[in-house]
Amino acid sequence: MPKPSASNQTAPNPYAEWFEQLRSEYGEQLGAMPLPDGLPEHLRGLIEQGDEEAIQFMVKLAWQLGAQVGYAAGSRQQGVQTPPKRASSVQA
Repeated sequence: MPKPSASNQTAPNPYAEWFEQLRSEYGEQLGAMPLPDGLPEHLRGLIEQGDEEAIQFMVKLAWQLGAQVGYAAGSRQQGVQTPPKRASSVQA
């Protein structure tokens, strides 16, 4: 496989770099964390089916939930009231 030339090299992806940094820092801890029953098998099936849309939805959902937790934690530290929780049928 030929090496990319300077003219067609892609710029570094900051998210990929950040993800790899987090993976090197927390990979061992998170690797020991069990996922809910059935989730690894479901994800493996999505990968095998090439269902990129479903996988991206899962990533977006996780990103959104993480952002909400981070916002709530930051707001509590600053003494800002967080909006009331909405009822949801989604269980993590």
